[in-house]
Amino acid sequence: MSTSHPHEHNHAFETLAIHAGQEADPQTGAVVTPIYQVSTYKQDGVGGLRGGYEYSRSANPTRTALETNLAALDGGRRGLAFASGLAAEDCLLRTVTKPGDHIVIPNDAYGGTFRLFAKVLSRWGVEWSVADTHHPEAVRAAVRPNTKVIWVETPSNPLLGITDVAALAHIAHDAGATLVVDNTFASPYLQQPLALGADVVVYSTTKYMGGHSDVVGGALVTDDVALGEELAYHQNAMGAVAGPFDAWLVMRGIKTLGIRMDRHSENAARVADFLTGHPKVSQVLYPGLPSHPGHDVAVKQMKAFGGMVSFRHKDGEEAAVEVCNRARLFTLGESLGGVESLIEHPGRMTHASAAGSALEVPADLVRLSVGIESVNDLLADLGEALK
Repeated sequence: MSTSHPHEHNHAFETLAIHAGQEADPQTGAVVTPIYQVSTYKQDGVGGLRGGYEYSRSANPTRTALETNLAALDGGRRGLAFASGLAAEDCLLRTVTKPGDHIVIPNDAYGGTFRLFAKVLSRWGVEWSVADTHHPEAVRAAVRPNTKVIWVETPSNPLLGITDVAALAHIAHDAGATLVVDNTFASPYLQQPLALGADVVVYSTTKYMGGHSDVVGGALVTDDVALGEELAYHQNAMGAVAGPFDAWLVMRGIKTLGIRMDRHSENAARVADFLTGHPKVSQVLYPGLPSHPGHDVAVKQMKAFGGMVSFRHKDGEEAAVEVCNRARLFTLGESLGGVESLIEHPGRMTHASAAGSALEVPADLVRLSVGIESVNDLLADLGEALK
């Protein structure tokens, strides 16, 4: 149901964000896609589906509108919307791997993704090993004869590492493997992994796509028609679909994605500059800084550098935790990508599942999701928190 042909569009990203899949309702002229809060559909005779709809797990018009939009924004032929980012990842991994297969995973990734590999898939006989994806040759060395997937986050969570997607696409395809890029931190506005050679793009739409901290969702986008059909089969067979209201909320967020990402990126650059000069900060991790080891690659494959900034406190773990507790305008909380600024301690919060593994994060690390508030107010808050 969500097949789209965005290559036929000549429109720019900001236009597609508002119009792709969002045609006015033919019955009423409503300019916003209605929330089809419905489970089943009247059929025109036995087996006669009206518009292709029979049951909302299989397809729902609100979800179809979002899925069409998602495909267009990433320049793909198929978009699929899920109940969460992890549901999207689970569907993808169970579609493209089987027991005995091997996955190369990054040494810096979202803790929930790592948990899915290490605690869930491994029980079903899918092997994984860790490579530093910021160094293409390290990935090539990690590839085995049974490697079916190379998994990448760029920028990565929470260390803001940058991976050269085009370089890894060559390595993956030489090995006959699928290159998956988690593009959550960048969003399709700042980075287009399919155009760089990736096979599938993964999102937690909870983050920048939704953008308002009011919905949980996930997405997959691919330009491979056959893979898209396989993913859609498993999406229906496994059932972790986005509900209509959640799909509607993500669509509402996407309409302003471009202008929000511009402000997130501007504010984060100012925050990174402020932290770079602060005596209590030993290191600032932000791909927009020329000192960042991935800066040149980020310049090549990103439109701007996003709203996520991490830093290390020179006085260690307890001091880092105290900064999180003292911040006021930066809300202490997990997740990211909303209009409001958030602060968290990855080691004790979002990445606790990676403790003791190759993906363990530094104990003195603080992660910021820089919102779209007045940047001067944000800088003043950080200044107070770092005293």
